[in-house]
Amino acid sequence: MATDAWSRPTLDELKEVLASFRTVDEKPIHNRCAERLELSVPADVFTSRGNIVPAMTRDISRLGIGLLFKGSISPGEITVTMASDTREYKYRVLLHWSQPTTNGMWIGGGEFIGKLKG
Repeated sequence: MATDAWSRPTLDELKEVLASFRTVDEKPIHNRCAERLELSVPADVFTSRGNIVPAMTRDISRLGIGLLFKGSISPGEITVTMASDTREYKYRVLLHWSQPTTNGMWIGGGEFIGKLKG
């Protein structure tokens, strides 16, 4: 069965990518200013060019968010939306970095620069 190259990463794919980082270096993936909580929920990334990229969050803090997505997203301002059963959350994010991982997926992270009304 063929998979869509731009489909949302699955939770299993997220775990696989994170495990590959940890096998290379057992230390935390990045030095961080704020404590991050693991958070794996579906999200949509809206790029400055108007593209919508399905993503999966990997962690979140009061300062920023980590994401996993298929295909490249250039660093810069993006909008990230996440939804719960009762509410949609929409944030402006400055994506600081984005790098390829396995299976055509990309991992990236950025800082919150504003909250938008959902």
